[in-house]
Amino acid sequence: MDNDKIERYGDELFEAFVARRSVPPLLGREPEMSIADAYRIQQRYVARRLESGERVVGKKVGVTSKAVQELLGVYQPDFGILTSGMLCQEGDSIDLGALIQPKAEAELAFVLKHDLRGPGVTAMDVIHATDYVSPCFEIVDSRIDGWRIKIQDTVADNASCGVYVLGSAKGDPRRLDLSLAGMLLEKNGELFSTGVGAAVQGSPANAVAWLANTLGELGIPFEAGEVILSGSQSALVPVADGDELVCTVGGLGRCRVKFSGRSAV
Repeated sequence: MDNDKIERYGDELFEAFVARRSVPPLLGREPEMSIADAYRIQQRYVARRLESGERVVGKKVGVTSKAVQELLGVYQPDFGILTSGMLCQEGDSIDLGALIQPKAEAELAFVLKHDLRGPGVTAMDVIHATDYVSPCFEIVDSRIDGWRIKIQDTVADNASCGVYVLGSAKGDPRRLDLSLAGMLLEKNGELFSTGVGAAVQGSPANAVAWLANTLGELGIPFEAGEVILSGSQSALVPVADGDELVCTVGGLGRCRVKFSGRSAV
């Protein structure tokens, strides 16, 4: 795909983000679009956000479960870039009016104390480079009409990043079994889903190592202080005005988030 199209689609996604509206699926308009093309569009979209005053604060792994991979027709995760405008604090009420068609998922966040640069990063390297892990909600939000996405669409759309909420609980990953730690997700006081770390590439640390190595091959390091979202351990949760979600990770603690207002779609 030529540079003019890359820039045009990246700009279109950024303008959709600003206007809180969705656009037709990119792959439907560009059937020959490759995943490499989609990442170039993502870079343009993120660059526009940085030009508007945001800064990079971390990365996220997506499409980690076999079910989602089969749905999208891919057999490896994808990734997106976290910016400063995406961070929400636990206890905040997330304004759905600032989003388009949000859904929530619960996962584990790694906050780094040391730089990591792939390739060659192992799960143990990830654990040693991590300051702490926290339960986390990622509120994914697609700029693509009706979530009608293939892998190229979600990659171009910065892995459908919306906002994220870090729980106040902090744990040492050396003292937690990240593969076996169970996760409970409650919606409005009722159990919604259960998960376990092993559902994320065998361990959330494996998913983070995969991303460190994938980005390392592109010359992009993990930097100390960055937040790395390791991939969903829950089903996607629809959210509406007044909803409250709580995810609890065994041996670690919980993260709570509330929602108010009405999304664009």
